[in-house]
Amino acid sequence: MKTVKLEELNEHSFQKAEIDKVIMAIGSTESHGAHLPFGCDSLVSYDIAHALASRLENTVVAPPLWFGMSGHYRHKPMCISLSDETLIRVIKEMLESVIHWGINKVMIINGHDGNIAAIEIAARQVKVEHPDFNLAVLDAWWITAGNLLPDDTFEVWNGMGHGGEGETSIGLAMFPALCDMSRARGMIPEMDSNVKLIWNFSELTDFGASGAPEKATVEKGQKMKDVLVDYIVDFVNRMDAQGWRYKIK
Repeated sequence: MKTVKLEELNEHSFQKAEIDKVIMAIGSTESHGAHLPFGCDSLVSYDIAHALASRLENTVVAPPLWFGMSGHYRHKPMCISLSDETLIRVIKEMLESVIHWGINKVMIINGHDGNIAAIEIAARQVKVEHPDFNLAVLDAWWITAGNLLPDDTFEVWNGMGHGGEGETSIGLAMFPALCDMSRARGMIPEMDSNVKLIWNFSELTDFGASGAPEKATVEKGQKMKDVLVDYIVDFVNRMDAQGWRYKIK
């Protein structure tokens, strides 16, 4: 039986598969309210990564990273966080390990907002040090899904929120047994659309979630997953065709 999970391959099967692309899923371990599991961000990013690898040629998905920079979400149990400096180093060394084995195409799927800055720094450093390395990042799937879906897909706040309508919906589609909708609660902060006010999550909600998780449905979650996977499969195929570089007109 064919597998696209790196941890299930061995020396022989890996070489036989002629792998030239690795997909990395990065998440966190933190509260997403009383209705979603602590590992939600990693579970979602890994599910997306696995779906991608299953539809792409010569591609594997690495085991997910279960920890991210989550200090701003530690007002509710349970949170295990890395510092930005540690996360940058971990991501950079993961990428350098892939480079060592002659693989020069990596797609990172990020599941947690707190990781965005660290991923950007690590990615830039690796790209400067290895100019021929090909690297792409989906740093905020929740934004991308909202951009790809019709405007009327979500009922509240465009589906946004930590453990909100969108994230809870995709959880229901991916790991329903770990979701408890009877405990879905959130609050919606009034945020400026142009200037970012730096916050700790306790300033935005009395719960471990924001947004309107009670509006989540399996159908919305499946739509989110489908548009994301379809789009990124097309993106990777386009990048393979054009050498993982921007077209210059």
